[in-house]
Amino acid sequence: MARIGLKTERQEQLLAHLQQHGSITLPELISSFDCSEATARRDLEELEKTGRIIRTMGGGAKYAEAGLVREIPFDEKQKARFPEKEAIAQAAAQLVHEGDVIGLTGGTTTFLIARALKHKRRITVVTNAVNIAMELADHDEIQVVLTGGVLRNKSYELCGPLAEQTVKAVNIHTMFMGIDGLTAEQGVSTYSELEANIARLLMERSARTVAVFDHTKAGRSSLFHVASLSELHACISDAKLPDDIGEALDEQGVALHLADTATQRMEGDRP
Repeated sequence: MARIGLKTERQEQLLAHLQQHGSITLPELISSFDCSEATARRDLEELEKTGRIIRTMGGGAKYAEAGLVREIPFDEKQKARFPEKEAIAQAAAQLVHEGDVIGLTGGTTTFLIARALKHKRRITVVTNAVNIAMELADHDEIQVVLTGGVLRNKSYELCGPLAEQTVKAVNIHTMFMGIDGLTAEQGVSTYSELEANIARLLMERSARTVAVFDHTKAGRSSLFHVASLSELHACISDAKLPDDIGEALDEQGVALHLADTATQRMEGDRP
């Protein structure tokens, strides 16, 4: 392909390529558009900010299909639907009892669960999220186990082999898992492959897994699969889920709890 010098024209042609082929690697982009690696990365960064593409492992990109969730930085997500997430957190905390070992993945809802657990006594919290560990660090009645690993700055999660090695050595009673998307067909998904890997391992080490999410996550899918609905033991959300998801959860025997955003008391569809 001839060298394309104008940024706007080059980016539009890149989008057209992604729409047709679905994805592109960084070497393919450099070769096809006869541009430098620095230029290619800048184009991808700018297009990612528009929400039209999703960056992939290795520096390439994937076309952002309708309904596919893109990653949003923690601080930005924290401001969205705060009352709903706080109600979900209070509902989750009601499931925790003295002596429990609790797992918390990273996320804005699980961070609020950590806050809601502060009044609990003699519990252990296992987490791969630095901000959750710091939130609980000064509470004498709560033992915190923080994994090692490589920090992802958009979520404050520690991931990779070091994190996975720590998780393999623990036993968890209940794991509360934050998610980016949930559908009847594809189950639970998240934006990051590294976070998907550590979440799956936390599930393996847990007696039960509870997905916690506000209703906007239902019916949407993100890039990487975490678990099917049958692998969950319960879900906590803030509103009624789409019929197909509700029916699928019921078929799989997955309890659905709805948090009351007015009173912050949990209304369980099933005990």
